Amino acid sequence: MDKSLFLQRSSDPAYATLDDWILHEAIPFSVDSSQTLNASVDRVMASLGASVKLLGLGEALHGGEDILLLRNRLFQCLVEKHGFSAIAMESSFPRARAVNEYVAGRGPASYDALREAGFSHGFGRLEANRELVEWMRAYNADAAHSVKLQFYGFDSPTEMMFSDSPAQVLHFVLDYLASIDSASDEEQRLRIDQLLGQDSDWENPAAMMDPTKSIGLSPAATALRIETEDLIAQLQMRRPELVAKSDEASYLEAMQYATLARWLLNYHAALARKSNNRIVQGLGLRDAMMADNLAYAVAREGGRGKVLAFAHNSHLQRGKAEWQLGTDLLTWWPAGAHLDEIFGPGYAVFGTAVGVSDANGISQPEAGTLEALLTAGPGSARFIPTHKGQGLPTSAIVALPARSGSMMNPTHFALTPQSFTDFDWLAVLDKTAYSRGGPQLEKMGC
Repeated sequence: MDKSLFLQRSSDPAYATLDDWILHEAIPFSVDSSQTLNASVDRVMASLGASVKLLGLGEALHGGEDILLLRNRLFQCLVEKHGFSAIAMESSFPRARAVNEYVAGRGPASYDALREAGFSHGFGRLEANRELVEWMRAYNADAAHSVKLQFYGFDSPTEMMFSDSPAQVLHFVLDYLASIDSASDEEQRLRIDQLLGQDSDWENPAAMMDPTKSIGLSPAATALRIETEDLIAQLQMRRPELVAKSDEASYLEAMQYATLARWLLNYHAALARKSNNRIVQGLGLRDAMMADNLAYAVAREGGRGKVLAFAHNSHLQRGKAEWQLGTDLLTWWPAGAHLDEIFGPGYAVFGTAVGVSDANGISQPEAGTLEALLTAGPGSARFIPTHKGQGLPTSAIVALPARSGSMMNPTHFALTPQSFTDFDWLAVLDKTAYSRGGPQLEKMGC
């Protein structure tokens, strides 16, 4: 057979129209039916193959109740049938340690005791997160389950409008060293504490938009970055000793905290720079931290099981992320792009989309948009493979108009033609309610 003819045929679309693609490949399910959902998940996981170590589930918006319920039931299915041992959420990495202790049957006596301290962004108040954590705790309490589940946060120690002080992560490392050697360098701890100063100076919300309000490039902060590098070097040089006197897991956890301190200090330095790119730099650093934390979680779970990561679509997608801030279109590489480079076929990701949500101010998608085409498919929800754009009509994809956004929830991002290469599969729900326990939404101004 002529090779050029083969190449030409292999590049021809398998489907003449996007409607044909949806009709033939959509796998319908119901979030309320474990039978149909589990059967659908089985088919999807079989298509992804055994090489996947990290599976991402993106959310089209923060606060979509039905997406959160899908996540919970998907994770249960992945644990019970597909060898998953951990979930990682878009929440502060250091805060999540308290949640993991609770899941293990230790630490706080109730979820209410950790819902604020164990999560960032107020996500602990969401009832779907309570239900997820309580299910994990009950699963671990069952002696029949030899592999115990782990809970990770993989976000940077930041909130929407401010960033945490590096004190917590640095003190974790210092406490680890002191637990091994009571005569550890007290002068080093004293130097670090003096350089840290007050947490409120680091956590000033005004620093997000005004670099003059940030202390990230102050002499003390610069000296603290050097101390942090020395701390990392000490951990690396003493690895054989430290692992022998504690254990490998504890050592790796301390190293990850030290690395996170380095990231966080770089983030604060970026906020302090008087540059037009300071916001983009901060966004890029945050997502790079996310990817690093997820790589750590996957390494920790190696030999135990696989990891489900849950965050906004824009963090887990493979292509560049975009955010319209006033008149500026900001673009940066999200965590998903880093993870694709780190894991290759070991990383797979679902993007989600919703048709309508009155509670989130999302009206019916306009005719001809991708959401309109997808929600016209069978069932109340469906999975559909993107084939990374291969075998689908390119001209139809490029011509897709964007649907209108939310009038109440600014975190809602519509699908775009880039979604075909950003995600391996799309999970599309006809509708979603708003999160139980979420902050009240109000109609946004024009």
